Amino acid sequence: MSETRATGPDRDSGGEEAAARPAGAKKAGGPGKALPAESGPAGPAGGGSGAVVPGPAPGEERPPAVPLLEPREGVPPVVVDAAELERVIAAFAAGTGPVAVDAERASGYRYGQRAYLIQLRRAGAGTALIDPIGCPDLSALDAALADAEMVLHAANQDLPCLSEVGLVPRRLFDTELAGRLLGYPRVGLGSMVENVLGFLLEKGHSAADWSTRPLPEDWLRYAALDVELLVELRDALEAELRDAGKLEWALEEFEAILTTPPKAPRPDPWRRTSGIHRVRNRRALATVREVWEARDKIARERDLSPGRVLQDAAIVELALNPPKTPAELQALPTMRGRGARRHQSAWLRAVSRSRTVPDRQLPEANLPGDGPPPAHRWADRDPEAAKRLTAARAVVAALADEHSMPSENLIQPDFVRRLAWTPPDEPSASAVGAALRGLGARRWQVELTAQPIARAFLKLDFPGQ
Repeated sequence: MSETRATGPDRDSGGEEAAARPAGAKKAGGPGKALPAESGPAGPAGGGSGAVVPGPAPGEERPPAVPLLEPREGVPPVVVDAAELERVIAAFAAGTGPVAVDAERASGYRYGQRAYLIQLRRAGAGTALIDPIGCPDLSALDAALADAEMVLHAANQDLPCLSEVGLVPRRLFDTELAGRLLGYPRVGLGSMVENVLGFLLEKGHSAADWSTRPLPEDWLRYAALDVELLVELRDALEAELRDAGKLEWALEEFEAILTTPPKAPRPDPWRRTSGIHRVRNRRALATVREVWEARDKIARERDLSPGRVLQDAAIVELALNPPKTPAELQALPTMRGRGARRHQSAWLRAVSRSRTVPDRQLPEANLPGDGPPPAHRWADRDPEAAKRLTAARAVVAALADEHSMPSENLIQPDFVRRLAWTPPDEPSASAVGAALRGLGARRWQVELTAQPIARAFLKLDFPGQ
């Protein structure tokens, strides 16, 4: 469970109370504090989704957060075979209300982003921990939950690995995205549970190697607690969104997450090598490409994270100072680790191949993009477009501040750049709105931004009006 910061302003929801608070001060307690039934000193106990009870009144001091130490029903056994999975499917099919879902991956340890543990919780069913290695097909569970809303935190991170095992939400509530729309400055799960519900979640195992078998008991407890209060958090945030007039916005965003197709794979993934900006000639770029591809092949075959096979810094150094012998390779500072030396013959072969690539097949230093050039070049290439971009960004920043959310959630920055670079022939609100819709903006985003941006463009065309 990683901590996530929202980059927009703090939430400040209207009225005299808002005016009385200092700028950036967040209303204490939100609309209420969701508490599970029968809370005890070791953490909440009992079942159900809990009731929303009033939070602190404005100006009242928040009570200290309560550590959440144990799941209500204890740590459930991990589901590892078909018979156990059938029992879970029956229990969750008989449950009621939304289903809290989370997944643990082994990022930094294993190749790819597959799930190594899936956690679910539903009223009437309790919590289930499923091992997707032993139970790689969850399509029957998916069918049993077809009519249920699934609640995830930072859904875009987990949806791909859930889809791999056949778990695909039809309806979604993303508690992280809800927090962003509400202007929470920190939207990691731990911060949201603490600030909205008043409980402290353990954060110690978020970066663990979840491919470990058997999984330690304390890791399983941590995983179960990640879904323990997710539905309660969802209910409290839905109430806040409704009070702030943002619930329909959130529902549009959740639907967009489910319906937007995944991005196409990058044509040259090796160009994402960290530090590649230091590589300035095409021959050296060929070295980056050859070594990156050799590393990727080894990582895939051994099911290891590529960075555990060879760090990006080593790839860049091999390109800048290409060795010809094992001794020259071992003398490079980034090649002194065990992982780098284990496959030194592969790196030397890759460097050697890059020397023989014909000039016409060397990679280009810069690939043409499908969008505008970098914004810092606009002033020279198209001064009028640079003025439009400045004006549009100012409009978006003001609107984001007015509605207490990060500007990138109000409207995607790429949409603003594309609109400023290639504006409609007529800078009317309807034309700007149509352009934004064509780029993929949601209805609520167009309604908020089209007219103010059009007005800003019009002022540039007709100063003084």
